[in-house]
Amino acid sequence: MRRLAAAALAAAACLTGAAAASGSAVKRVQVGDDYYGPTHMTVKPGTKVKWVWLADNGNSHDVKLTKAPHGVKRFHSASAATDYSFARTLTKPGAYKIVCTLHQDMTMTIRVR
Repeated sequence: MRRLAAAALAAAACLTGAAAASGSAVKRVQVGDDYYGPTHMTVKPGTKVKWVWLADNGNSHDVKLTKAPHGVKRFHSASAATDYSFARTLTKPGAYKIVCTLHQDMTMTIRVR
Protein backbone atom coordinates (compact mmCIF):
# COMPACT_ATOMS: atom_id res chain seq x y z
CA MET A 1 0.00 0.00 0.00
CA ARG A 2 2.84 2.41 0.86
CA ARG A 3 4.60 1.55 -2.40
CA LEU A 4 1.47 2.33 -4.36
CA ALA A 5 1.07 5.69 -2.61
CA ALA A 6 4.75 6.51 -3.17
CA ALA A 7 4.45 5.58 -6.85
CA ALA A 8 1.37 7.77 -7.21
CA LEU A 9 3.17 10.71 -5.58
CA ALA A 10 6.19 10.21 -7.83
CA ALA A 11 4.00 10.11 -10.93
CA ALA A 12 2.19 13.28 -9.88
CA ALA A 13 5.51 15.03 -9.30
CA CYS A 14 6.71 14.01 -12.76
CA LEU A 15 3.53 15.29 -14.39
CA THR A 16 3.74 18.58 -12.49
CA GLY A 17 7.37 19.00 -13.53
CA ALA A 18 6.54 18.21 -17.15
CA ALA A 19 3.75 20.77 -17.20
CA ALA A 20 6.01 23.45 -15.76
CA ALA A 21 8.83 22.57 -18.15
CA SER A 22 6.55 22.77 -21.17
CA GLY A 23 5.36 26.24 -20.20
CA SER A 24 1.75 25.19 -19.87
CA ALA A 25 1.09 27.17 -16.69
CA VAL A 26 -2.12 29.20 -16.67
CA LYS A 27 -2.62 32.32 -14.56
CA ARG A 28 -6.17 33.55 -14.11
CA VAL A 29 -7.16 37.22 -13.97
CA GLN A 30 -10.66 38.17 -12.87
CA VAL A 31 -12.40 40.89 -14.83
CA GLY A 32 -14.81 42.42 -12.36
CA ASP A 33 -16.93 45.52 -12.16
CA ASP A 34 -14.26 48.11 -13.06
CA TYR A 35 -11.22 46.12 -11.95
CA TYR A 36 -8.74 43.43 -12.96
CA GLY A 37 -7.73 41.11 -10.16
CA PRO A 38 -4.85 41.02 -9.58
CA THR A 39 -3.58 44.33 -10.96
CA HIS A 40 0.07 43.18 -10.91
CA MET A 41 1.56 39.76 -11.53
CA THR A 42 4.87 38.18 -12.43
CA VAL A 43 4.93 35.05 -14.60
CA LYS A 44 7.49 32.87 -16.32
CA PRO A 45 7.92 32.94 -20.10
CA GLY A 46 5.40 30.65 -21.79
CA THR A 47 2.67 31.25 -19.21
CA LYS A 48 -0.87 31.55 -20.51
CA VAL A 49 -2.77 34.44 -18.93
CA LYS A 50 -6.53 33.97 -18.98
CA TRP A 51 -8.85 36.88 -18.24
CA VAL A 52 -12.24 35.64 -17.00
CA TRP A 53 -15.26 37.94 -16.81
CA LEU A 54 -17.25 37.44 -13.61
CA ALA A 55 -20.97 36.73 -13.76
CA ASP A 56 -21.89 39.80 -11.69
CA ASN A 57 -20.20 42.49 -13.82
CA GLY A 58 -22.20 45.68 -14.06
CA ASN A 59 -20.34 47.09 -17.08
CA SER A 60 -18.72 45.85 -20.27
CA HIS A 61 -14.93 45.57 -20.23
CA ASP A 62 -12.13 44.57 -22.58
CA VAL A 63 -8.44 43.72 -22.42
CA LYS A 64 -6.04 45.73 -24.57
CA LEU A 65 -2.26 45.43 -24.61
CA THR A 66 -0.93 49.01 -24.71
CA LYS A 67 2.77 48.45 -24.02
CA ALA A 68 4.92 45.35 -24.42
CA PRO A 69 8.49 44.22 -25.05
CA HIS A 70 9.82 44.99 -28.54
CA GLY A 71 8.46 42.62 -31.18
CA VAL A 72 5.36 41.48 -29.27
CA LYS A 73 2.19 41.65 -31.35
CA ARG A 74 -0.52 43.77 -29.69
CA PHE A 75 -3.80 42.15 -28.72
CA HIS A 76 -7.29 43.38 -27.91
CA SER A 77 -10.21 41.30 -26.66
CA ALA A 78 -13.84 41.79 -27.50
CA SER A 79 -15.90 43.90 -25.11
CA ALA A 80 -18.07 41.81 -22.80
CA ALA A 81 -20.04 42.16 -19.57
CA THR A 82 -20.25 38.55 -18.37
CA ASP A 83 -19.52 34.89 -19.12
CA TYR A 84 -16.54 35.55 -21.39
CA SER A 85 -12.86 34.71 -21.31
CA PHE A 86 -9.79 35.77 -23.29
CA ALA A 87 -6.31 34.26 -23.13
CA ARG A 88 -2.83 34.94 -24.43
CA THR A 89 0.46 33.15 -23.88
CA LEU A 90 3.24 35.56 -22.94
CA THR A 91 6.64 34.35 -24.10
CA LYS A 92 8.93 37.38 -24.25
CA PRO A 93 10.44 38.73 -21.00
CA GLY A 94 9.51 42.28 -20.05
CA ALA A 95 6.57 44.38 -18.90
CA TYR A 96 3.12 44.09 -20.45
CA LYS A 97 0.69 46.96 -19.76
CA ILE A 98 -3.03 46.21 -20.02
CA VAL A 99 -5.98 48.63 -20.04
CA CYS A 100 -9.74 48.45 -20.41
CA THR A 101 -10.43 50.89 -23.24
CA LEU A 102 -13.89 51.57 -21.80
CA HIS A 103 -12.48 52.49 -18.35
CA GLN A 104 -9.00 54.03 -18.69
CA ASP A 105 -8.31 53.80 -14.94
CA MET A 106 -8.79 50.02 -15.09
CA THR A 107 -5.23 48.84 -15.69
CA MET A 108 -2.85 46.03 -14.89
CA THR A 109 0.83 45.15 -15.39
CA ILE A 110 2.25 41.70 -16.08
CA ARG A 111 5.98 41.10 -15.79
CA VAL A 112 7.46 38.13 -17.61
CA ARG A 113 10.75 36.92 -16.10
